[in-house]
Amino acid sequence: MAMKPVLALKLGQQLRMTPQLQQAIKLLQLSTFDLQQEIQEALDSNLMLDETNPEESEQDEEPTSLDTPEETIEGQTNEIESSSSESDAVETDDQPPPPNPEIDGESVPDTSEQLSSDSIAEDLPVDSVWEDVWDDVPLPASYTASDENSDNYFENQNSSSVSLQSHLEEQLNLLHLSEIDELIAMLIIDGLDQDGVLTITLDDVLVSIPEEHPEEVEMDEVVAVLHLIQHLDPVGVAARDLRECLTIQLNQLPGTVPWKKEALMVVADYLPYLASRDYAYLIRKTRLKEPELKRVIALIQTLNPRPGADISPSTTEYIEPDVIVTKKNNRWVVELNSKSAPRIRVNADYASMVKRADNSTDNTYLKNHLQEARWFIKSLQQRNDTLLKVSSKIVEYQRGFLEYGEQAMKPLVLHDIAEAVGLHESTISRVTTQKYMHTPAGVFELKYFFSSHLSTHAGGEVSSTAIRALIKKLVTEENPCKPLSDSKIANLLADQGFKVARRTIAKYRESLMIPPSNKRKQLV
Repeated sequence: MAMKPVLALKLGQQLRMTPQLQQAIKLLQLSTFDLQQEIQEALDSNLMLDETNPEESEQDEEPTSLDTPEETIEGQTNEIESSSSESDAVETDDQPPPPNPEIDGESVPDTSEQLSSDSIAEDLPVDSVWEDVWDDVPLPASYTASDENSDNYFENQNSSSVSLQSHLEEQLNLLHLSEIDELIAMLIIDGLDQDGVLTITLDDVLVSIPEEHPEEVEMDEVVAVLHLIQHLDPVGVAARDLRECLTIQLNQLPGTVPWKKEALMVVADYLPYLASRDYAYLIRKTRLKEPELKRVIALIQTLNPRPGADISPSTTEYIEPDVIVTKKNNRWVVELNSKSAPRIRVNADYASMVKRADNSTDNTYLKNHLQEARWFIKSLQQRNDTLLKVSSKIVEYQRGFLEYGEQAMKPLVLHDIAEAVGLHESTISRVTTQKYMHTPAGVFELKYFFSSHLSTHAGGEVSSTAIRALIKKLVTEENPCKPLSDSKIANLLADQGFKVARRTIAKYRESLMIPPSNKRKQLV
């Protein structure tokens, strides 16, 4: 069978995003910290962009255009706040507020209309490079040369740089140990985790000693070095289990401490029953009365089960909110954080050098950078408009949460906000990810206001966040001697009209880091 060549014509469509759209989507999904870095990179790579000082007077100027004669370009600036000022605030209230496109559901005008009023030339190559290579690492904005000379310079340094191992090694250097003991001590210290627990066995320490070492090491010597390390600061470090850690700390207490002997007995023999809160068994076995057992437990609770964690604490991470919500004159005002990102504009001096009819290499270079600067500014404004629009609609939906707390949270999904503001769900997902809102109740991620719904006996719906808040309230108000079980909590919620299964209660309780009822039992 012979094969014949066939010529076929196929017609198809392919969707491609322009560099402008790619840039707008990228800026939309960036967090505040990443946005600041992106703006800084744009300032370093594009000479047409310039950062303004907050003290400078704000003027609404027309954006520069490549089609504008040269003499009219001079002195014009494009300026934008990456985060909005007071004029961008949106108010919500139970009373009929002034007409507001974001609250009344009308279409929101494009505040970047001025930026796009002049047509952008189409001669910019698609494959143009927007970022230049920058080798120098800029200093933080908060850094000043006088910081090193200040009295609080060393206090301001991150204390977490001191590890547990280095803390113990400094103490060992003061003990003047022998060479072999110092070697054993270093092996033990290297086997500690961040909590100070010894993760290796003493046999491993003994095996790790080099065979060519002239001295023969016995296990008794390893144990002696271990006990030495356990009594360094912090006391209880290098313990092999919780029982040993607590016992070491109890033995370090003066003999005059009340209930020390009884606490040692409970830790040595009945620690699992103490962990399970089986107080009846403890009272029966220890022959202690309930008030006496309560004092013994109080003494044990003063001990530190993770002594090494205090030496190298975790670094605190601070969140810069993107949106600020305040209540003014019985109205909830939504505004963008003016400190979240620097303000940028088109440099008027460089923009005035662009000539309309000049096709030279230098003029084309300036023209391309001017176009990129205008696109970047427009993308920033679109990001701010979208963020403000979505945040305002969230505040409108969750006004009950702002007024009364978590129990008044309404069920909300991305589709509801997308339908209200006329955007796609993927856009809502991008704009609510890693974006934070500062409210009188605290700082919350925008994703926090979205939750699934549960049915009520009356046929309505309630937010899962509200159910979690109710569970937390019931557990807080319960009798510590007789904590509520998951089934009991489900029955109490059913009495309030909420139909929640016991398994759902257990899932929500675990998400709130609330232990089960047998672990919440306490002695009065």
